[in-house]
Parts: sequence; C-alpha cells; structure tokens
Amino acid sequence: MVEAVLIDLFSLPANLQNNIQGLLHNTLEAIEKCSSIHAPCVYVMCCQRQGSERKGEQALLLPALRGFQRLKRRLEVVCTLTTAAALYTIKQRLDEKDLSIIKVILPTSRKDLIKVYVDHLFTAVYQFEFEDLQVVSDCENLQISEPQGEGQTLPSQDVAVIRSEIQIYLESLPSLKGELTILRSSLIPDNVFLHGFTTRTGGISYIPTLSSCNLFSSSKRRDPQIVVKENLRRLANAAGFNPEAFHRVKVDHANAVCILGKTEPKSYDGIVTNQKGVTLAAPGADCIPVLFADPVRKACGAAHSGWKGTLLGVSMATVNAMVSEYGCNMKDILVVLGPSVGPCCYKLPHESAKEFHRIDPKCVRLFESASPYIDIRRATRILLERGGIRPENIQDDSITDHNQNITFCTSCHPDKFYSHFRDGTNFGTQIGFISIKD
Repeated sequence: MVEAVLIDLFSLPANLQNNIQGLLHNTLEAIEKCSSIHAPCVYVMCCQRQGSERKGEQALLLPALRGFQRLKRRLEVVCTLTTAAALYTIKQRLDEKDLSIIKVILPTSRKDLIKVYVDHLFTAVYQFEFEDLQVVSDCENLQISEPQGEGQTLPSQDVAVIRSEIQIYLESLPSLKGELTILRSSLIPDNVFLHGFTTRTGGISYIPTLSSCNLFSSSKRRDPQIVVKENLRRLANAAGFNPEAFHRVKVDHANAVCILGKTEPKSYDGIVTNQKGVTLAAPGADCIPVLFADPVRKACGAAHSGWKGTLLGVSMATVNAMVSEYGCNMKDILVVLGPSVGPCCYKLPHESAKEFHRIDPKCVRLFESASPYIDIRRATRILLERGGIRPENIQDDSITDHNQNITFCTSCHPDKFYSHFRDGTNFGTQIGFISIKD
C-alpha cells in the first residue's frame, strides 16, 4: 500500500502550465477516490520563483486544493528554488513519519531526471514507483507494483550537474546539534601526525539516531551516501585533511589488515600506511576505533575492534603489519583506544564471555550470569601488552586524568556519541582517523 504520494509540478512543460490547477485537482481526486481505507500523505512539489513568497506560490494552487477534506491534513505544498531542496525537504517529512513506500506522479519528461535525484538522496530503505501525470485515472494505479529499479538514461554530464546541485544545497545547510567536535590524544605527537576521534555533533544528518555528524551510510539506513560525504567534508575542513585521500576500513569483524598501496582485500578491519597526507579511518558505534602511530619510522594505522575482532587479535595484527611492512619497532608504536561501549554497559551471552574470561577474569563481570558484562578495552590492552607494546604507550580508559581520557563509554553519553547497543539498528557512526603530516 502506498504510504505517500509525491506530485511533481516543479517544471511542467509549457503546454501544461495553463492546466496546472486542473491537473492537480484531477490527480488529488483520483488519490482520494482510490484510498478510502488508508489516506496517503500527499506532497505537491513546485518551483518557487526567485523573489516570490512561498504563500504566493501556494495561492496559485489553492483552488485545486479546496474540497479534499480527507487529504487536507495529510497534504503539503513544498515550494523551493531547486529540485534538490524540494526532494530533501520531502525526505525529511517522510522520515518524520517513518514512511518508505512512495508513488511519484510527474510529467514523463521529468522521470529520468527525478530518478537520478532519488538515487542520490534516498537509500534502499525506500520504494519508489513512477507514474505519468497525464494518466491518473485508474484506482489500481495507487497500488505498489514493483519498486523503482530501472537504469538511469540521462547523459553523464546531466547526472554530474544534478549531483553538483545536491552538493551545493547540502553545503548550504546549517550544522545540527552544535559545533563539530574532535577528540585528540596527547599521546600521539601532533608535529608528526594529524588524528582525532569524532563525536556526533556538527553535521547535517537530521534523523534522531543518526543526528548529526553520522559518518557511515548503509542500504539499511535512511542516511544516503551524499549526506555522509557532506559530513565528512565538514570534518575534513575542521581537522585539516583531504577528504579525497581518505581510506576507511571495510568492516568484517575479523582481523585482516590492508597495506595501503598493495592489493586491497575484499574486507578488512585494520589498515596501515607510511604515505604522507593519506588519512586512515576506522568506524565505531560501540566497537573500538583504535589508532596506531610510530613517530620514529613515520607510519600509522587504524583498526575497528568489536568483540569478535578483539578476540581475533585485530589490534596486534595491525601492529604486526606496521612492523613487517615498515620496519617499525614495537617499543616505538603508540596505540590509542577511542570512544566505545564500556564494561558498565556491554553484555554478551555467557558462551562468548568465556573467551574474554580466558584472556583475563577481570575482563568479565558477573561471569556466572546468562549475560555477563564484558570489558573489550581491557582485553585489547592485555593482548597488546602480551604482543610487545609497552603499557605506557597505550592510552585507554585506564587514564585517570579526565582531561586526558578520550575513551568514553558511547552508550553512557547519548549527547556525544552514537551507540548501536543503545539506539538499535538505525544507529549512527563516529570514526577515529589518523594521517602522517606532509
């Protein structure tokens, strides 16, 4: 069943301009007639001419909007200067109501164009069906048949123009939830490395669990890649790195490590380099983003360490890659654990807890319970020390100075961090990042 209908009047062909009210009236009449049980939300998208007021644009359509009482509370006219702005505004309305099945009624000439906008601004969470504006008459047309999945037919230069329009619009949006904030470790020398751990403020992601500086996009979430790219651009500007030379691990919750410049594995949770000006990053939304720095050999790395990766030794695998590839000495490597879920909040089933208990009984609290509390940070430190990293070269939550501690519990600080454990499946993501300065 269609949950929302979008009527695109943004750029009607010249021969339809004089019939705009009639077209809209007939379209709304068909929607109302064919949805006696469930009235969908209806959004009318139209162009706001430069210098015109939104009310003036809506006034032009008022005669066609009168009389549709059942749709009245679920009908909104969205007038903007660009198609990107209109669709992004409508996306916000859809997300507020948790709607995802959308029928788009539009002129045939706009269909391929709008599909490109949709591909950029929406994810696979949403289902779209397209219908010609001129042929709205059949009640069966208000049932979803197949989700939008046709290939784009616009020339590549037109697609580039659309992408540019979207980027310009997203760049114009104000930051949400405060200023962009980066946490930095005093252990990593800032004369050699640029590094930090992000928090959730200062981006443009507006969905509550993703707000606002979400740095990961997935087909299962509502934040599209182009929004995440804008968040990354803002982070790069604030931190001082090049977003075009940015490499994030391809998470597999295992222990594979990518050597930048060599054949890239299909998936990996660690990455290392000795190239200057290249930024490495690892995500975290409870899992630990771990940063590695060798100021002597001038090499660095990043790793994503969840409970599985911790048990599989992803941190030491990253250290070993730095030693074997760049001739690093264990005693010179510095390791910093970023914000992650703490032993105060994190639980695992008893069978999984046994593996942490074998590392050290202090890694588990309430061991006899069905779901003991687990300290993946302590386990990571123990495995690093056993591997040859000096204790004083590891920074984690054992730091007692609150001004120096950056290994906060993500679950305990909803104002600062995302947390899968706390927020559920539609969670946002922060990152740890590091690069060697030019």
